[in-house]
Amino acid sequence: MPQLHVLKVFLGEGGAGGNPLGVFLQGSEVPEEDRQGVAADLGFSETVFVEDASQGRLRIFTPTDELPFAGHPLVGTAWLLAREGFEVPALRSPAGEVPVRAEDGMTYITGRPEWAPHFEEIELGSAAEVEALAGPPEGHDLVGVWAWEDKESDRVRVRVFAPRFGIQEDEATGAHAVTLAYQLGRPITIRQGEGSLILAKPQTDGSVEIGGRTELVEVREYKGG
Repeated sequence: MPQLHVLKVFLGEGGAGGNPLGVFLQGSEVPEEDRQGVAADLGFSETVFVEDASQGRLRIFTPTDELPFAGHPLVGTAWLLAREGFEVPALRSPAGEVPVRAEDGMTYITGRPEWAPHFEEIELGSAAEVEALAGPPEGHDLVGVWAWEDKESDRVRVRVFAPRFGIQEDEATGAHAVTLAYQLGRPITIRQGEGSLILAKPQTDGSVEIGGRTELVEVREYKGG
């Protein structure tokens, strides 16, 4: 049976938050026709199948769909590959080549906003209003709801709802961080979910670098559903 690494990505202060991620470093051991079913069985917001660790080539699945690009899977997989001795300069996702770097315990990747799914954006007047939401605003199945927590220090409170992809609410969403930082045109620190933290910084070429902390939760054999 293939070995599954379970990570938490975009950990906040004191280890709070973090979005669970499943990674198969020997993803080629899972037949392509089975991968969507495996991702649905695991139930993580995303599961990664690494097809070539030395080249950083991978595929990303939600419980319902394959994605060409997603932030927390790429950050987490970059961290895990480095931990396992594969310090690749870039990951090769279906969307394109994704540069990688690490600094001070943080892992960063750079993506383009056009690679991300199209999130509806709803800005509210306060972080308290964001936190008071009981679920996605009516009629929205892929939406980022946000408010400035402290505009002078570039801190933003965010919640992301993605029932379109089988995810009622995502704990930490790197692809949304890419699009929000690009739209705002400034570096931001995002507090999302139960306590996750994402750093996002627009680059001069229109791309956005995002980063955060990752930890290993467990390694186990995947035996199927």
